[in-house]
Amino acid sequence: MEMNSLEQELKGNSYPGRGIVIGKSKDGKYAVSAYFIMGRSENSRNRIFIEDGEGIRTQAFDPSKLSDPSLIIYAPVRVLGNKTIVTNGDQTDTIYELMDKQQTFEQALRTREFEPDAPNYTPRISGIMHVEDGNYNYAMSILKSNNGNPDSCSRYTFAYENPAAGEGRFIHTYMGDGNPLPSFEGEPKLIGIDGSIDEFTDKIWESLNEDNKVSLFVRYIEIATGKYETRIVNKNK
Repeated sequence: MEMNSLEQELKGNSYPGRGIVIGKSKDGKYAVSAYFIMGRSENSRNRIFIEDGEGIRTQAFDPSKLSDPSLIIYAPVRVLGNKTIVTNGDQTDTIYELMDKQQTFEQALRTREFEPDAPNYTPRISGIMHVEDGNYNYAMSILKSNNGNPDSCSRYTFAYENPAAGEGRFIHTYMGDGNPLPSFEGEPKLIGIDGSIDEFTDKIWESLNEDNKVSLFVRYIEIATGKYETRIVNKNK
C-alpha cells in the first residue's frame, strides 16, 4: 500500500468531516492518536474539546446557540485500563461499557450502526489502542450505510498488530464535501507519522480547512510506561 502524506490528504479535502489517526511515532517510542472535528452548520461549529478525566468530551462553546445536541455532544475519547477508545460519537460509551463487561471491540460495535442523519447517514468511525507491558496494537472500525441505503449497514474492522514505527492509519467520515455528503470508502489510509507531539499537532491543525475546522485532539502514549501527553486545539476561544 502506498504511503500517503497526512498533510496532503487533509489539504486536498475541504471537508473530510471527522477523522481519526492512529499509529506509532517514528522513533518507535509512542502510540499516537489524533481526532479532529469539522463543521458546516452553526450548530456543528459551536463546539470545543475539553478534558474529562483521562479522556475528552465535546461542549457547546456558546450554550445559547446550541440547537440540537444529539449528534454533536459526546465523549470522543475514553480510557478503560490500558485501552484508549477514540470515536466520532456516543459509541465511545458503548465500547467502554461493553468491553468493561468482557465483550470485544467488534462485539460492542455490533450493537450500533451509522448515524441517523438522513440523507448523509454519517459513518460511525472508531478506534481502540491497547498498550500493555511494552506492547502495542490497535484496531479501527467503520459502520456505514449501503451506498446511502439505510436499510443495510456495512461493518468493517481493521486490526493492526505490532505496528511499524513512523506509520499510521487515517479514517474519516466523508470523501469530500457534497449534498448528501459522500461516505468514506475503502480501508484506512496508510500515512506517515513524524515529529514530536507539538509538531504533529501543528501539522494536522494547519492542514485542516480553515473555514470548516473546529477542534483537534492529539495524544502520545509512551509504549514502555503507558504515560501520555495530550494536546487540544480549539478554533473557538
